[in-house]
Amino acid sequence: MSKISYFTSESVTEGHPDKVADQISDAILDELIRQDPESRVAIETLTTTGTVHVAGEVTTNAYVNIQDVVRKTLKKIGYTDPDFGIDCDDAGVWISIHGQSQDISQGVTEGQGEDKDQGAGDQGMMYGYACNETPELMPFPISIAHKLTARLAEVRKSGVVKGLGPDGKSQVSVMYEDAKPKKITAVVIAQQHIEDISEEKLKEEIYEKVIKHVCGDWIDNSTRIHINATGRFVIGGPEGDTGVTGRKIIVDTYGGVGRHGGGAFSGKDPSKVDRSGAYMARYVAKNVVAAGLADKCEVQLSYSIGVAKPTSVNVDTFGTNHVEDEKIVEAVNKVFDLRPKAIVADLDLKRPIYQKTAAYGHFGREDPDFTWEATDKASKLGELCGCTPTKCKVEIETEEDSDDNIVKKE
Repeated sequence: MSKISYFTSESVTEGHPDKVADQISDAILDELIRQDPESRVAIETLTTTGTVHVAGEVTTNAYVNIQDVVRKTLKKIGYTDPDFGIDCDDAGVWISIHGQSQDISQGVTEGQGEDKDQGAGDQGMMYGYACNETPELMPFPISIAHKLTARLAEVRKSGVVKGLGPDGKSQVSVMYEDAKPKKITAVVIAQQHIEDISEEKLKEEIYEKVIKHVCGDWIDNSTRIHINATGRFVIGGPEGDTGVTGRKIIVDTYGGVGRHGGGAFSGKDPSKVDRSGAYMARYVAKNVVAAGLADKCEVQLSYSIGVAKPTSVNVDTFGTNHVEDEKIVEAVNKVFDLRPKAIVADLDLKRPIYQKTAAYGHFGREDPDFTWEATDKASKLGELCGCTPTKCKVEIETEEDSDDNIVKKE
């Protein structure tokens, strides 16, 4: 008898208050790294009605006009009208930034501390995950949820759907049969809009131009669709909810599939293993799955502040492995250098690439700057495990159309 289960993931648009905060933090990080790649950065942002507060610790030789970065980021997102809770020209911007603690610096800077190699910027554990449910080797629910919110932003900015505000969310429930996605059972959309737009017209356009466009054959007449279920979503953005950096860590990663170490990404330079370690863990897990060694793979790394080598490395394939787990772990340890300095070098992380990671997920994106999404180590892993790497089996394929990607069943 088939085993039926259900799983739900959510995503948010770039105009969601928490994502506004993430993008501002990463935009500041990018400007600092652009001028000084050795910058040490830990920036937090809070935004509420009409205001942005930026705080944190920075050690750098760069100079950044933070007021200007904040306003440009708000404008890029689409907050150009005070009716949407904040606007780029008139928002109040408060800044409180100081230098990094020397107690931290001495453990992270190469050549200092007990370990002369560059140590980790903090203690903690990081997780990476991959599975063969989608071409990008991501869980199916979060993949669709991100496509929906990205499409909401696209139709807003292009004017395909009129009267939309920057704030929005998606949620996708998926039925699995024998651990394989079979259909989407529910789609939830919350989309900010202007006062004088018809809710019925809005729902019709979002269903036709967003939900059907993205979900394709994965939905049918039995799929439950909820669009602005309260009947109104005019007050949104920072006016509707206070946004804070690092509050969407599940949206940023795997949509609740697998575990999370608790560390946020945005506003942190790559010496912070919360970020670089999580990127490396994804890189390892994705290459294991891409090599055909397992259908699912979760990698946990853990570090001590000031120490280069991880305190532990764990690889879990959840019983989906096609070779012995011991061989996979041995191959991973031979192929990947998991010291912070090596991670930064191998993934080329001292570049101003971070603002675009701060909306629609840090993983599963086809972008050459997302080096942790490469599968260039799959062949070596397969060779060390004594098998020929195989092409991953996927349950869906992505087809191009004139506007965007539509996900369809095989």
